[in-house]
Amino acid sequence: MRVSVIGCGHLGIPHAAAMAELGHAVIGVDVDQAKVDRLNAGECPIYEAGLPELIARHTASGRLRFTTDIREAATFAELHFIGVGTPIDADGRSYDTGQVYGAIRQLAPHLDRPCTIVGKSTVTVGTTSQVTALAQRLAPAGQAVDIVWNPEFLREGHAVEDTLRPDRIIAGLTTAEGEKAIRAVYAPILDAGVPIFVTDPQTAELAKGAANTFLGLKISYINAVADMCEAAGGDVSQIVDILGIDPRIGSGGMRPGIGYGGGCLPKDIRAFTASARQLGAEQAATLLLAAEKINESRTNIALELITRSLGDRPIRGARITVWGAAFKPGTNDVRESPALALAQALQRAGAQVTVHDPQAVRTAMQRNPELDYTDDLAQSVGGAHAVVLGTEWPEYQQADPEALRGSVADALMVDCRTTLDAARWRSAGWTVHQIGRPEK
Repeated sequence: MRVSVIGCGHLGIPHAAAMAELGHAVIGVDVDQAKVDRLNAGECPIYEAGLPELIARHTASGRLRFTTDIREAATFAELHFIGVGTPIDADGRSYDTGQVYGAIRQLAPHLDRPCTIVGKSTVTVGTTSQVTALAQRLAPAGQAVDIVWNPEFLREGHAVEDTLRPDRIIAGLTTAEGEKAIRAVYAPILDAGVPIFVTDPQTAELAKGAANTFLGLKISYINAVADMCEAAGGDVSQIVDILGIDPRIGSGGMRPGIGYGGGCLPKDIRAFTASARQLGAEQAATLLLAAEKINESRTNIALELITRSLGDRPIRGARITVWGAAFKPGTNDVRESPALALAQALQRAGAQVTVHDPQAVRTAMQRNPELDYTDDLAQSVGGAHAVVLGTEWPEYQQADPEALRGSVADALMVDCRTTLDAARWRSAGWTVHQIGRPEK
């Protein structure tokens, strides 16, 4: 098929590359000329595992190209994906869908033949019907323009894998033509056995918010249990194993630490909470708000742990290395990063903070230029009174504690993600503190 992807960010770029990998002819559209030029040159402006290789391969083959001219996309494609951003609105609770409506207003006047618009952006329930009315009113093709809502369930750091081999596809639609288009564009994925859920648009819109909110609830729940373990002397990691063996629960996503971040979970949970209130589901809103509050408290919980771990040394003036700037491993996205929030809190408390990250130093420097950074792991710990693990990159789990011990002022590791092999670090002479686990 001939496909366009409108909006080339953390969602649109991987989706465009993956559609080319599936065999479609793809044109990506973005308003940033510099970004478009880089992409057409085969360069990838964001980090995602496997994405630079796909961009280079398919721009070289001619199967994938990028433009700032939305008319070119309208003329070229028979199916248009909308992958623009929907950040949290100024009220702090709902989605700002201005870019979605803006994309429709720019695209629709150039649609003079039957086609399908597929929304992938995360939106408030009811958006599809409004977008459909707008597109059909503005498009010369009128009601021959069909709208399908196909929410993405990408994990940043795994965006390519999750697009090419997703665990499910959801299509919220109202016409047979829309279903036919979705089955055609995803044919190789569906032929591989991936299940598709064909729903009405409202169900598709709610499904994305419900999924991300449930993940946030699991993270907030296990962090609340970690606080109980801290008070009682229990081991939260063992509780995760005990709960996770129950097939009704599972351990996936239940990792205690400093909470969730990124461009999806925080805003989706806020917006889903707001939707619950708008729909009159007050008890649901109360439950979801509690999860938000637990997540927002995690920076202070980690700061208290670090302060206790330093013992008699005051945090003011202490040299502290924070390992991790990205909100999770596998990406350079630092939006609402818990690790960066912790680094900022440490600096405000008077610590001398150095941040290391395998991929996100450049993006972190743009967002938080007041912090010191290095991309050299060994240098990052030089003279440190404490090393704080803020993002669970495999580079940190594989680091050699014996080799690093000679560089630090104090061999103190505060694992705020509870992912390190504490016994290995302790055997190398380090003192290790982990959230929700007793000190040994």
